[in-house]
Amino acid sequence: MRNALFRSLAALVAVGGAALVPAAAVAAPTPSPGATPVNRAGTSFLTATPISAGQPVRVDASIGDHLYWAFSAKAGQVHEITATVTFPKGRSGASTWTVDVFDGLRRRQACTAGAQTPTVDAKASSVTLGCTLREVRAWAEPWSADPLPGSYVVRLSVTDLPEPDLGAPVDVDLLVGEVADRGASADDGELAAPLVPNTKAGTVLNAVPVAEPEADDADSLTDWLPDLGSRWVWTGVGGVLAAVAGVFGFAVTRRPRRR
Repeated sequence: MRNALFRSLAALVAVGGAALVPAAAVAAPTPSPGATPVNRAGTSFLTATPISAGQPVRVDASIGDHLYWAFSAKAGQVHEITATVTFPKGRSGASTWTVDVFDGLRRRQACTAGAQTPTVDAKASSVTLGCTLREVRAWAEPWSADPLPGSYVVRLSVTDLPEPDLGAPVDVDLLVGEVADRGASADDGELAAPLVPNTKAGTVLNAVPVAEPEADDADSLTDWLPDLGSRWVWTGVGGVLAAVAGVFGFAVTRRPRRR
């Protein structure tokens, strides 16, 4: 009886392990077939280069540059960012690299897995970074930092390195993969509009605007009067109350005349 029970448990464990292995293998992001590679990157949040999930990125950069890319995410999706930086030979010391992800409100999103801030020594020829984001929610409380549908910005930069290595050329390979898509969850709510950063906040004035000439009212009597504001109103009321209080106090405290 015990042997039969142990055999059943072993079979269940084997089936469960076999079911988990393909899921882990499928989770690794791969480039989409026929996707057009991207060979440029932005230098700020406003100039982030738009990319899509599964679109490979390969750019030539310099050590010390801040590289920005932007992609869209919908509710139920889970994205994984992988980046590889290839160094030239002859670096003088170790360096620390980081990959950060921000949402449409420029809130830094947490990574659930991946080497987000690795440090490599001077002999390393490359460094691999990774960040797996949390599942995008259909809605969230205003005070929370949960990922919501909209645009996300990826920033790749170096945080610590010897000064002589600044400006050295590097090759950067980056891929944003969609590792899961569970669709809109059963949350009791829905975001009114995706969180997309406003990259056109205003218009640029090519010429200095000329102020219109003011009307000449020098002869008007109102120019001699101050503007009636709360200060003047309360000052007048206070003056009247002070005069009334003075008269009342004098009437109460004055001595009667002797005849």
